[in-house]
Amino acid sequence: MALSTESNNLLNISSLIDMENARVAIVATEWNDKMVAAQIEGAKRIAQQCNSVITHEIYVPGSFELPFACKAVWDSNKILSEAPEAIIAFGAVIRGGTPHFEYVCKAVTEGVLQLNLTLPIPVIFGVLTLNTEEEAWERLGGKHGHKGEEAMITALKMIKMKNEL
Repeated sequence: MALSTESNNLLNISSLIDMENARVAIVATEWNDKMVAAQIEGAKRIAQQCNSVITHEIYVPGSFELPFACKAVWDSNKILSEAPEAIIAFGAVIRGGTPHFEYVCKAVTEGVLQLNLTLPIPVIFGVLTLNTEEEAWERLGGKHGHKGEEAMITALKMIKMKNEL
């Protein structure tokens, strides 16, 4: 699926043609694996269109573990020339009948925020927070676009912004 380069400014990838070899790591959850796989497929489509590189594809059990894994990816690669220039955290949390949803969403959101304030590279929040599984598919190629593609576009735009500073 080729994205429009005109209608939605966020989805405009024409400004990313000079992002060849930009390096992005993906950290994703095993939980809700079909939804997360669709997010990753979308991100890979954009990376391919922009000739960017996915340096890592790391999996953790659930969304709560995403911030730790993102930091671990950076810490274990920061001195290497092929270190990621951005990290995308992918997951999907679906509301259930207990407060668990709120705790997990708050923790992962605050964890990714903290990484953005402490790491020298951006960490993109690609965690779907959903009431139902149907909402996920609306955000993975349905009426709400494709959040996996949007996450990769955001990562590349943030790398570009940092490079231009």
